Amino acid sequence: MQLIGMLDSPYVRRTAISMLLLGLHFEHRSLSVFRTFDEFSRINPVVKAPTFVCDDGTVLMDSTLILQYAQSLSPGRTLLPPSDPTLRRALRIVGLAMAVCDKSVQAVYEQQLRPEDKQHGPWLDRCTGQLRAALVELEAELRKAPLSAERDVIGLAGVSIGVAWEFARQMVPELLPPADELPGLIAYATAVEQLPEFRAAPHGDGTVQPVAG
Repeated sequence: MQLIGMLDSPYVRRTAISMLLLGLHFEHRSLSVFRTFDEFSRINPVVKAPTFVCDDGTVLMDSTLILQYAQSLSPGRTLLPPSDPTLRRALRIVGLAMAVCDKSVQAVYEQQLRPEDKQHGPWLDRCTGQLRAALVELEAELRKAPLSAERDVIGLAGVSIGVAWEFARQMVPELLPPADELPGLIAYATAVEQLPEFRAAPHGDGTVQPVAG
């Protein structure tokens, strides 16, 4: 099995960390959808990260769908609760965290890929408002009830929070609410970044490393 894409993508990173937590063995190829477009396109003509190549050569896309398949291969661990009310809460948190990822990525594209004279201020303002709203909602969720940051218990909700915050913190820090408005979120994200699986797949242009411990 191969995971294709760079760990500076929150979607690739959450897929890698989740698969490590599921105990799956895979090869990570750190290909860029920009710099190595041609090489990527030979694996997946759509050039979408993450891309996942199954053992039989089937190519999957979209982190949620890849993780649904990965879960079916897990020797026993699950990353989502089996039923309500914990399932409903986990899915809400995952949705909010993915909104943070989506709006952060849109802001990065607007600011870094579009020529300055073509950037659309109202669109960036809208993305910023949605990004901040999702972060505030995540903070509220963590205040209502704690979420485990322990290695043997953390699920997809916790992984998604950690990955989303790290991406936003590194890529669009100027768009984020003041830190004192998100104390629970920041503390939680900081804690999960210390887990071996997060350390094995750090944000950036490197490759997934063996999990320590």
